[in-house]
Amino acid sequence: VVTATDMTHADVLIHGERIQAIGTGFGDADTVIDAAGRYVMPGGIDVHTHMELPFGGTFASDDFATGTAAAAWGGTTTIVDFAVQDYGQSLSAGLDRWLEKASPKSHIDFGLHLIVREISDQVLREMDAMIDRGVPSFKLFMAYPGVFMLDDASIFRAMSRTADNGGLIMMHAENGGAIDVLVKRYLAEGKTAPVNHGLTRPSSMEGEATHRAIALAEMADVPIYIVHLSAAEALEMVTEARDRGLPAFAETCPQYLFLSYDNYEEPGFNGAKYVMSPPLRPKETQERLWRGLAFNDLQAISTDHCPFCMKEQKTLGRNDFSKIPNGGPGLENRLQMI
Repeated sequence: VVTATDMTHADVLIHGERIQAIGTGFGDADTVIDAAGRYVMPGGIDVHTHMELPFGGTFASDDFATGTAAAAWGGTTTIVDFAVQDYGQSLSAGLDRWLEKASPKSHIDFGLHLIVREISDQVLREMDAMIDRGVPSFKLFMAYPGVFMLDDASIFRAMSRTADNGGLIMMHAENGGAIDVLVKRYLAEGKTAPVNHGLTRPSSMEGEATHRAIALAEMADVPIYIVHLSAAEALEMVTEARDRGLPAFAETCPQYLFLSYDNYEEPGFNGAKYVMSPPLRPKETQERLWRGLAFNDLQAISTDHCPFCMKEQKTLGRNDFSKIPNGGPGLENRLQMI
C-alpha cells in the first residue's frame, strides 16, 4: 500500500466507497480483491482536461465516456474539466450544459472549472453563485483574440471579485495580441507549416503574460494559478513571485516534460500532432521544469487533455497552421510517465 508518507504491506478496508482503515486483522469482508504483489495507491487527480471542447470549428475527439474510461485505465479516478460560458450567456447556463454532457457518461468522479469569456456586472455577481454551486475556480485567457481573450481591465475586475468571494482565477498566460500579429505576418509570408505554430508563440510572450497576470493578482491581493506552464521565462516569473511570498501557483504538463520543439520539425505534416498552446519549447527547458517541480515552484502536473484526430481534424490546418486545432492527449498515460 502506497500512501503520501509510507509504503507498507497491509490490507485496505473500504466501506461505502470510502477507505475506512489501512492495516491487518480486519476479518472477513463481503468482497475481497487480491492485490498481492501489486501496488495499491490513491487514484490520480487530473485538474485540467477538456472533453468535448469546441475549438476551431470542431470538437475534442474524446467525450466524457471515452476520456474518463482512458483516465480510469491509467489510474486517474478524478478529473476537473472546464465548462464554457458562451458570449451573451450566463455562467450557470454554461455550467448546466457541461453537467448535462458529463453526468450521464463519466465513469469516474469529475469536477468543473468555468471558462469565463466576458466580464460584466452580472457575470461578476454570478461568480458568487457558481461558488455556491461548487465551482470556485474560473479560467481566464490572455490569448485567442475574439474567441477567449479578455483585456487587463476585465481580468482585474474578475480578480477583484475573487478577493471578495474566495474564488480562484486560473490564467492561460500568453500575450495573445502580439501572437496574433506574428501569426498574420507569417501567413502573409507563406509560412504555413505546423512548425510555425511554435515560432509564432515565443516563450517570451508566455513569460510576459505570466508576469502581468501575477502583477494584476498582486494588485487585487488574490492568489493566481497559471495553467499549463511551458516556458522557462514563465517559470522564472512564478519562482520570483513565490520567493517574495506571493500566493502564485502553477502547473505544467507531461508534454512539456517529455516533448520539445524538435517534434515540430518531424517530416511532412507530422508536426501537427504537437500543435497545442502554449507550444512545445526547446529541449533544455525540460530540465528547468523538472527542477521547478522538485523545488515546489510548480505545484501540479495536469495534462490539458484535449485530443484531436490527425485525419479530418488536425488536417483542417494542412495549408494554414493557425487552423490546426490546438491540443493533444495525455490523460491515460500521465501517472505512468511521471
